[in-house]
Amino acid sequence: MDPWIDAMRRGDFASAWIICDRILAERTQSGEVCTHRPRHEQFVWSGAPLEGQRVFVRCYHGLGDTVQFVRLLATPRLRASEITLWVQPALLKLLQTVRGIDRLLPLHEGNPDVDYDVDIEIMELPHALRLDVSELPGPMPYIYVPTPVMPAGRRRRIGVCWSAGEWDPKRSVAASDLRSWASLTHIRWFSLQYPPEPCALPAAPIASRDIVEMAARMQLLDLIITVDTMTAHLAGALGLPVWLLLPYEADWRWMLGREDSPWYPTMRLFRQPRPGDWSTVLERVRSELAHQVH
Repeated sequence: MDPWIDAMRRGDFASAWIICDRILAERTQSGEVCTHRPRHEQFVWSGAPLEGQRVFVRCYHGLGDTVQFVRLLATPRLRASEITLWVQPALLKLLQTVRGIDRLLPLHEGNPDVDYDVDIEIMELPHALRLDVSELPGPMPYIYVPTPVMPAGRRRRIGVCWSAGEWDPKRSVAASDLRSWASLTHIRWFSLQYPPEPCALPAAPIASRDIVEMAARMQLLDLIITVDTMTAHLAGALGLPVWLLLPYEADWRWMLGREDSPWYPTMRLFRQPRPGDWSTVLERVRSELAHQVH
């Protein structure tokens, strides 16, 4: 087990930052460079203080990672004189209302044409700020979109996202495995899968390439059920009820043995009891939904 991952899964952030300090010192001493690596594997922060500086924040990971960690730009402990966020273009409109950001610029290949004093990758912020798990989740929600008018209707409106993409197939559920949920006739299903995919549920597609539009539609739902992907982080950041379906070896941010998440107070975790066992997870969800609707 990687000792950093082990510490983060335990919620022992302080021990994780000590490990990060050692790695950062070794990199500085050796003069290691990383610009030849893919962006999501690059380290950026030199360890320089952020307080009082013009801080340039690079978003080199996934959309969900940006949505999760953008909350830290508003923390009083950052105390930067100016914060520029170099963010994935798909998120530009969504993040316009996030506190703590002075400038939003679209991420692109090559180097940014902007002046700054210190730069940092957004997922390095927890280390730089010495974040403690007790400080989570912070003010919620921290992302806002206009709230549509709630449609009338008796049936519960539940959105579903079952595929996390090709890069980590163990996070995804086969669409055909959702068939057992179709027996819950008091639920009206909606697909949050983008790009749209066929589903065993009678689910109306409401996902959109425009993430602000998708967020607005998500606010019309009573519940969101999703695998570990950007949809989960968006629902959590909006403060919406969300059930997250996790593989047995879940990502470090979901910690160990918990059914809740300190990152998102409206989130509930459903974990595989053994590797690859989605059937137990899906049956548990079906049973709980059946209990709630009758």
